[in-house]
Amino acid sequence: MIRVLVADDQALLRGSLRLLVEAEPGLSPVGEAADGDEAVRLTRRTRPDVVLMDVRMPGTDGIEATRRISASPETAATRVLMLTMFDLDEYVYGALRAGASGFLLKDAPPAELLSAVRVVAAGEALIAPSVTRRLISEFALRPPQGRPDATALAALTGREREVLELVARGLSNTEIARRLYVGLSTVKTHVSHLLGKFGARDRAQLVIAAYETGLVVPGRQLSEGSSG
Repeated sequence: MIRVLVADDQALLRGSLRLLVEAEPGLSPVGEAADGDEAVRLTRRTRPDVVLMDVRMPGTDGIEATRRISASPETAATRVLMLTMFDLDEYVYGALRAGASGFLLKDAPPAELLSAVRVVAAGEALIAPSVTRRLISEFALRPPQGRPDATALAALTGREREVLELVARGLSNTEIARRLYVGLSTVKTHVSHLLGKFGARDRAQLVIAAYETGLVVPGRQLSEGSSG
């Protein structure tokens, strides 16, 4: 049973999400939070598998609440799926950097939302190419932060670097397998190794790592080794 906590400042939407979760086999709501502080408290108390977290809430917002949940050893295992009304929300980068495992629009079809809960609960990341493009735009607008730390990259094999670059470009495992002419299971193994080497929670954090280490630079085309 996947335990779900709903955090949103709008009571009507919060209640609707809870009912949606309650009606889905294999999912169980464990509580509702009206702001970030309450979301953190309830996460500590109920230990949900997934928190459906609104980005914009009064007081402590969803990003800060996500940061607290991800940083605490007692709640770090909880996955956070961010919800927003805005397709071009300026907080996408901040949400993923804070430890969110996914990002979804509130007007997504119910079936898509429920599928997203299962995806993040399974330890995967819900990071569609559209979200990756917003991440790329965000990095392009940010001033250089000095020389990128390439230490982590030095521990990667050539193939792992290729896979990481393609993950950061928004390709799915299936698309990566086709581009590199390898099996899907091989790609999954490489992604698993990358998660371990970077100490990343999920695929979303691998995307961020690829940019922060300088492996991928906004505006630069795919490297020759990843071009297929």
